[in-house]
Amino acid sequence: MAKTQTRPWDPAEHLETEEDMAAYLNVALEEGDLSLIMASLGDIARARKMAVVAQDAGLGRESLYKSLSADGNPEFATVLKVVRALGLRLQAAAGPGAPK
Repeated sequence: MAKTQTRPWDPAEHLETEEDMAAYLNVALEEGDLSLIMASLGDIARARKMAVVAQDAGLGRESLYKSLSADGNPEFATVLKVVRALGLRLQAAAGPGAPK
């Protein structure tokens, strides 16, 4: 029996449009898991070319990789710079159970 060749799935390879990227980040934000949000931003940044995103955000490439890694813990200001550099925007909406 022949062995099946596999390779790791990379979401960055499938994020082709701004709409794809925004939808991907929105799902992570809805989950509310910080590590998932950072990983999603990292995937989007890789899809957009990390060096370009780092330059647009005014950050070092290595610093950006570290900030958006699973172990990263970036300041919120860094997250906002990255989101802006990606051409995305964060937006708040009232959730279920919000005070009336």
